[in-house]
Amino acid sequence: MAQFPEFRDRSVLITGGGSGIGAAIVEGFARQGAKVSFIDIAEEESHALADRLSRDTLHPVRFHRADLRDVDAIRRTVDEVVAHSGPISVLVNNAARDDRHDLADVTPEYWDNNLATNLRHVFFTSQVVAPSMREAGGGVIINMSSIAFLLNMPDFPAYSTAKAGVIGLTKSLAGRLGPDNIRVNCILPGMIVTDRQMKLWLTEEGIADTVQRQCIKKVLHADAIVGPCLFLASDCAAAMSAQSIIVDGGIF
Repeated sequence: MAQFPEFRDRSVLITGGGSGIGAAIVEGFARQGAKVSFIDIAEEESHALADRLSRDTLHPVRFHRADLRDVDAIRRTVDEVVAHSGPISVLVNNAARDDRHDLADVTPEYWDNNLATNLRHVFFTSQVVAPSMREAGGGVIINMSSIAFLLNMPDFPAYSTAKAGVIGLTKSLAGRLGPDNIRVNCILPGMIVTDRQMKLWLTEEGIADTVQRQCIKKVLHADAIVGPCLFLASDCAAAMSAQSIIVDGGIF
């Protein structure tokens, strides 16, 4: 892994960090010497991750249980992170759930809950963290979207709407926060094979079909997102904001 000395001792907050892509990002920043905190609702997985990483990283990794649909819980958690680790330099809005749902089955309540799970918290976590970044003299927000809405996938209209919205929100936040030296960018993962995806949605045949549509003929795992995330958060990307990067192996 490339090393970025600027992350050493900096406070980093990651949402949805207990498993999958989020867990890989937590580990990526922890191995850079950052003070990493992450939010999740899955206690067993999250405690196990924090305990494992804390044994051999510069700073203990801190897990905060919070439901990101609860804006007050976001505020309390950010206050805890700042009190313990200092002003937040990097925020990664990763938390999401790509649950499948049929068009005919979506109710107003399901729609609202889905967007609260996949989009609303991206705004409110950024809103709450921004003053801490100003105090630190600037910072970086990285939002996680998805290529799902680009591929006309029929199985999750609410999720696809949320992930398209993340890009619009990214550009708006970049315009608002840029004068405060806060950069805001977005990553769109492709088919990232995680344990959850394998249990619920993916098949070997489906994976093979997607790999054949990629320019890079290999299965992508969560660590494929870590490098782009570290790059966007680093000084190497100091002139980048309001941008979206697709990481999908080059699907065509």
